[in-house]
Amino acid sequence: QVQLVESGGGLVQAGGSLRLSCAASGRTFSMYDMSWFRQAPGKEREFVAAITWSGGNPYYADSVKGRFTMSRDNAKNTVYLEMNSLKPDDTAVYYCAAQVHYSGSYHYTENYDYWGQGTQVTVSS
Repeated sequence: QVQLVESGGGLVQAGGSLRLSCAASGRTFSMYDMSWFRQAPGKEREFVAAITWSGGNPYYADSVKGRFTMSRDNAKNTVYLEMNSLKPDDTAVYYCAAQVHYSGSYHYTENYDYWGQGTQVTVSS
């Protein structure tokens, strides 16, 4: 069993930055590919970024490419999402998720085995 706990959300003005963290319990964290998703009010949960178990080749949604950076520290059982040049459209609850066995896609919520409770990010204009 893996538990994921996000932190770092908050209120920021457009153009600002935030750094989200996702702390994981369990010794097998370093074996899992990890992703960030977000869900705005009235919208479906959408993929934001993913990183392999080794930390190589982060993969991003087009909407955040060039502004967001995902990383991980397996020694600390933590993944991060550095968010820069934030826009009001980035306002959402952000979730981290773990995929035990890579299913061929990072985009679909049903491919993930564990989810955090989410952290709110609000970007004011």
